[in-house]
Amino acid sequence: MHTEYRKEYSRYLDREVEFKIYGHSGKPCLVFPPQDGKFTDYENFRMVETLSDYIEQGRLQLFCVDSVDRESWSDKEGNPRYRAEMQEKWFNYITNEIVPFIHNYTGRKDLIVTGCSMGGTHAGISFFRRPDLFETLIALSGAFDASMFFGNYMDDLVYNNSPVHFLRNMPEDHYYLDIYRNKKIILCIGQGAWEEELLPSNHEMNAILKEKNVPAWVDFWGYDVAHDWNWWQLQIRYFMDKVL
Repeated sequence: MHTEYRKEYSRYLDREVEFKIYGHSGKPCLVFPPQDGKFTDYENFRMVETLSDYIEQGRLQLFCVDSVDRESWSDKEGNPRYRAEMQEKWFNYITNEIVPFIHNYTGRKDLIVTGCSMGGTHAGISFFRRPDLFETLIALSGAFDASMFFGNYMDDLVYNNSPVHFLRNMPEDHYYLDIYRNKKIILCIGQGAWEEELLPSNHEMNAILKEKNVPAWVDFWGYDVAHDWNWWQLQIRYFMDKVL
C-alpha cells in the first residue's frame, strides 16, 4: 500500500500540521480523528487495515488529518470564545487548505468525509457547513449539538459549529438544502455502551433532515453496539461498500 507522510505549515493555524495519505488512486476520503486524536489513529486502530483491499485496488484514497480538540472542544475550563475561535481556525484550515490540497493531489472533487466519535462530529460540521466540497458524509457516533461541549454558552462561532442549531433554523428556500438533497448522507450510531449521550442529537438530526425533506440514511444499530473501534471497523466497512 502506498503511504505518504506530510507536514506542512498552515497559515490559518500558524503552525506545522501533520497528515498522512493512504493509497495511490481512487475516490478521495478525508478522515478526522476521534476526540483529541492524531492523524495516526485511523491506522493504529486498524481502520486502514479494514479498508485495505479498497485502497490497494485503487478504489479509495484516505487523507487522515490531525485535530486541535484539546484547544477547542475538549478544553471545558478554557475561555469559550477562544475555544470557538480555535475550532473556526481549524475548520478554515480544513476547508481552505486541506480540501484544495486533496483536489490538486488527486485531480478529483468527489470527496467522502468521515470520522468516528468526535471525528464524526467534525465530518458532520464540515459537510453541512460546506456541502459544495463533499459528495458523501459517513459520520459514525458523532455529536451534533455543540452544547454538549460548550454548555449554555452560545455565540456566532459555536452556533455555526452546531448542526442541530443551524440546520433547524435554515430557511426552506436556502440553496444548501438542494445541495444536500443531491448528496449521500449517512449518520450511524450504536445504542450500547458510551453511546447514550450522543443519541439525542442523532435523533434530532434525523428529525430535522426529514422535516427539511433531505434524504439521509440515519442508522441506529443495536443495544449491543458500543462506542468503540471494533464496531466502527464493522460500520465503515459496511457503509463504504455502499458508496464506492
